[in-house]
Amino acid sequence: MKHLLSTDGLDRDQAIAILDTADRLKQALLGREVRKLPTLRGRTVITMFYENSTRTRVSFEIAGKWMSADVINVSSSGSSVSKGESLRDTALTLQAAGADCVIVRHPASGAAHRLAGWLKHTNTSVVNAGDGMHEHPTQALLDAATLRDRLGSLDGRRVAIVGDVLHSRVARSNVHLLTTLGAEVTLVAPPTLLPTGVEKWPVTVSHEIDSELASQDAVMLLRVQAERMTGGFFPSSREYSIAYGLNERRLKLLPEHAVVLHPGPMLRGMEIASVVADSPQAAITEQVRNGVHVRMAVLYHLLAHEEETS
Repeated sequence: MKHLLSTDGLDRDQAIAILDTADRLKQALLGREVRKLPTLRGRTVITMFYENSTRTRVSFEIAGKWMSADVINVSSSGSSVSKGESLRDTALTLQAAGADCVIVRHPASGAAHRLAGWLKHTNTSVVNAGDGMHEHPTQALLDAATLRDRLGSLDGRRVAIVGDVLHSRVARSNVHLLTTLGAEVTLVAPPTLLPTGVEKWPVTVSHEIDSELASQDAVMLLRVQAERMTGGFFPSSREYSIAYGLNERRLKLLPEHAVVLHPGPMLRGMEIASVVADSPQAAITEQVRNGVHVRMAVLYHLLAHEEETS
């Protein structure tokens, strides 16, 4: 595997291999006073974020540093991008400077794929850390890792993804990955927040949350992405919360074993109530912890695995 651009391109064996590697790395770090592995010593990892991020950027940086890589952060405001340099020229500059892996977040869908195309004749790997409304593959992998921790195998498990599916790269990546791993996915959203062609996706679609909860093993709430909206997709935040927010009453409709996920940042009181976000069924902080180990595993498979098996 040279790049990780999409979960749509991952088969079941590849996905499970990454998740199993994440589990092994997690175990390898347990009990260590200094959380440091020599796996990527001498490698250079560059994060290039054209959109704001807390969880993804920090966890990639920690992942690289825990594996002894040199990690360098490049922001659009602090680089030549602010002077008008193109994405292509920036990528080629970073590759020429010695980047073994470029992790990119960009507001344009397909940006990571374009970057991988420009670097196809080099040894530099590309990881998609979120491109527009397209995909966010490492988020889906850490979500799957969290569900495996809580539920075991995902075969036959039922997962509801609730909210702003239309603008969510997290939803798209999770639909691909969770169905590949054997889960049954239900999308719950108002018609205005569902993408065109969703009827062709391997999912069930519902517009009513209460009737779905009793049969679910997990519920993933999505942030309403107001920054990507140019019109009225629902009457008001209050109306949205009433219709689709996971509150205390709805939490009680879920089976006791069911898991509540959220990719963050959470809009408490809108898509998720604080009492739910802080409940034992919520695995939101576990998602963040697993994100570090999953991103370590991705870097391992891109930069170390081939060397160790050749």
